[in-house]
Amino acid sequence: MKMIVRESDKNYVDAIAGVKRKTLAVGEQGMMMQFSLAEGAILPLHRHLHEQIGYLLTGKMTMTIEGIDYQLQAGDSWSIPGQAEHGVQVLEEALVVEVFVPIREDYLD
Repeated sequence: MKMIVRESDKNYVDAIAGVKRKTLAVGEQGMMMQFSLAEGAILPLHRHLHEQIGYLLTGKMTMTIEGIDYQLQAGDSWSIPGQAEHGVQVLEEALVVEVFVPIREDYLD
C-alpha cells in the first residue's frame, strides 16, 4: 500500500471499447480509480459486490441504477450499493473518479 501515488506512477488500461481505467490510491479497505470514457461508450448493465461511489469531473452520461435512469453532468456524484445492477451510456466524453469498497482485486494492475 502506497500512502502517496504520483501522476507519473499511473497509466491507463483499456477496459472495454471506449473505456480506459487507472488505479489511483489503494488503501486497506478501498481503492480509488479514474475512468476516461469516450462519447458513445456503453458500460452494459452489471453488478458486483463492491460499493461504488463516484464523481463526474467532466462530460455527460446516463447512469442506470436498478432500472432508473439518471442524467448526470460534471459536478454530479453517486453512490451505488454492492450488488445493485447498474450501467452507463456516455453522452459526452467524460472523466470520472470512483471509489470501490472493498478493493476490486480485478482492478489491481
